[in-house]
Amino acid sequence: MRLEDFNKLRSEEAKIFLAQCCTCERWIEQIIISRPFSNRASLLERADDVWGGLDMEDYLEAFRGHPKIGDIKLLKGKYPRTQELAADEQSSLATASRAIMTDLAERNKEYEKKFGFIFIVCANRKSTSEMLAILLSRLPNNKEVELANAVEEQRKIYHLRIEKLL
Repeated sequence: MRLEDFNKLRSEEAKIFLAQCCTCERWIEQIIISRPFSNRASLLERADDVWGGLDMEDYLEAFRGHPKIGDIKLLKGKYPRTQELAADEQSSLATASRAIMTDLAERNKEYEKKFGFIFIVCANRKSTSEMLAILLSRLPNNKEVELANAVEEQRKIYHLRIEKLL
């Protein structure tokens, strides 16, 4: 889709488009009412401005819109709108060893129990080993630091997805 086409979408169509990038309703609504955008940079700048002004509940809503890293079954069933994008971003999982996948699943559970939200990482071009190493490096963090990390990773994800879709 071209940016010009995005600018002309009806609100409901634009909502479906943006939900593929981030599932936070307030973020989506604010971008929709900010149209038209003159270029991609202005869209991404507005997306970041809105993102930076959200509260914790908004961020948690966005995080809930992601499958857990490595959970391809859940990705296909619960997240059909982002399935193709997320599967591409997590493509290294297809060749990961069973041991790494098991460790990733266990650490994901530990992370979610500790922080109250799933592990968010921009998985694009990262191996499964790299994602596991990142998860392990972030587990010792406190909730405030980890929320900031997850917020930044979600920002990277929606940037990547907007670029892919436009």
